[in-house]
Amino acid sequence: MLQWLTLFLCAVVTVSEAPECHYFTKLPITDTFIGTDVDVRLLLYTNRNSECASLINATHISPLDVKKKTTFLIHGYRPFGSPPNWLKNLTKTLLNVDDINLIIVDWNRGATTINYSTAVTNTKTVAEILKPVIDSILNNGGSFDSIHLIGVSLGAHISGFVGNMFDGKIGRITGLDPAGPLFRGKGKDDRLDPSDAMLVDVLHTDLDALGYRDFLGHIDYYANGGTDQPGCPATILSGKKYMVCDHQRSVYLYISSMNSSCNITNFPCGSYAEFLDGRCTQRDGTYPIFGYHLVKWANSSSVMRFPNKVFFQTSSEDPFCMYYYLLDIIPWNKNARKGYITIELEDGNGHKVKSKDNHSAKTFERFRKVTLLVSVDRDLKNITRISLKYSSAHVVEHKLTLGILRLKLRSLSHPDRPHLCRYDVALERDEEVKVQPFECGVQEM
Repeated sequence: MLQWLTLFLCAVVTVSEAPECHYFTKLPITDTFIGTDVDVRLLLYTNRNSECASLINATHISPLDVKKKTTFLIHGYRPFGSPPNWLKNLTKTLLNVDDINLIIVDWNRGATTINYSTAVTNTKTVAEILKPVIDSILNNGGSFDSIHLIGVSLGAHISGFVGNMFDGKIGRITGLDPAGPLFRGKGKDDRLDPSDAMLVDVLHTDLDALGYRDFLGHIDYYANGGTDQPGCPATILSGKKYMVCDHQRSVYLYISSMNSSCNITNFPCGSYAEFLDGRCTQRDGTYPIFGYHLVKWANSSSVMRFPNKVFFQTSSEDPFCMYYYLLDIIPWNKNARKGYITIELEDGNGHKVKSKDNHSAKTFERFRKVTLLVSVDRDLKNITRISLKYSSAHVVEHKLTLGILRLKLRSLSHPDRPHLCRYDVALERDEEVKVQPFECGVQEM
């Protein structure tokens, strides 16, 4: 009898000591129209409680290990009161790749309102609430270097406001498609700015609608030029997805940067047009990587040495990777041609990939090299065939053939791979021509 009583009491004690789990606030649709006052809840996840968040505040940070890196994840505008659909995925991924204190800044009360300008006004209030929390971390042995703020949309500007309160001493701020409406044209104290942290990296995916166009960080990445993202709806007939897909793609690209089997290749450049024209592809091994692991590069490089506009392309689905080549063409026509070339690559197993339509009309002049950027969504390790189709930029052209003295294909994503060459190719207008390349000779390298 005594044994059973002991087991019963142990079970009662075990149940009573089970931690209470806290979750992101879910609000009814009625709050969209009524509005919500600012109420910030800080949900702490660690590798010890990856499924069950602890609730902390400025006077209660004991569950947090100040010796570890602390990452604040700050969401943006929530017009309908629901949790962000990316929240669980990003939380899980961050905890999988790093042993950190992850604090979800739940300001759904304050972000949920039909009036976007009210949510914008609330961003500075949220920042003021976060400051004493970071003060408490610092006062208990934490360091500025160990603080990383990841802000999505309005959350990016909240991160900037917090960083500004600490005179830019915070280690890192990451802005994922910072909000543009009501922030464009604002001074540096009223938006995210490079002076807000030791390292500020920004990803732009929707600069022509919900995002911000201009520089906001030490390094600003423009995925697919920063506007229309592959795989997102092209018309408003798709409803809400049309409105938010480009904007939210920033988060999914960031997640992919942590768990993808491929690294997104990016190129500092003056403009997206120059990038597509293949004029910014001379790599020397020092260009910054994209995403969460950027800090590994930043620790060994000087951010200010590089242009802060960086461009890359993506595919339409996770892991979003693209693979780049340069195709050098030397024409031999006596008369110049102006037009476009469509390119498809094929490997020995019959796998085919068609390049994105990257370039504007090119002028092909005799013996003057033209370089085209070729970007595909599959890595073909053994290219055995190149298909080309020439389309003239003119409705009427007196001669329809584009003669190529030599073409050479060079991999940018894998520069150690041999260059592939082909000679004496004639392209008839609007007709696909397939050629089998061979490894270039030493003199061609």
